[in-house]
Amino acid sequence: MSTTQSERLRELLEPLVSSQGLDLEEIAVDSVGRKRVLRVTVDSDTGADLDRIADVSRALSAKLDESDAMGSAEYTLEVGTPGAERLLTEHRHYVRATGRLVRFQLAAGGDLVARITGADDDGLDLEVPGVKGRRPTVRRLAFDDITRARVQVEFNRKDDAADNKNDMKEEEA
Repeated sequence: MSTTQSERLRELLEPLVSSQGLDLEEIAVDSVGRKRVLRVTVDSDTGADLDRIADVSRALSAKLDESDAMGSAEYTLEVGTPGAERLLTEHRHYVRATGRLVRFQLAAGGDLVARITGADDDGLDLEVPGVKGRRPTVRRLAFDDITRARVQVEFNRKDDAADNKNDMKEEEA
């Protein structure tokens, strides 16, 4: 039997989130002044657009209203996605981050910034960017060698710029 409020909420809400085709990533209950805020983070392999977020938010609100999981005190429900610089903690997070640039803290010490090119049950295939005009290198990293990993925001990815130029040339033709 669960003991914490977050565990009870997870047991109550996870089947509902799953029925909507989403994964329940995180539940947090925070006090903001005199009010409480229930933050529910959801995601899926294909992402979660605003319509899906609204649908799951309505379903969660109805489920919470019919239960006493939040007690009688007033609270605000916020449903959202993990965000751009998400922390990678589950295998599915690494799979979803394929193609993205990630900063890894390594168990042996130090950091590594690399792009995930593939993920399997044992670890990751990475492309480490070249330094000072050198070509990128390929590296394999086992999950056991990672202590922490976070997606990095990229504003000017060279591959995206090249794709956009090719798209514009095709449109002109």
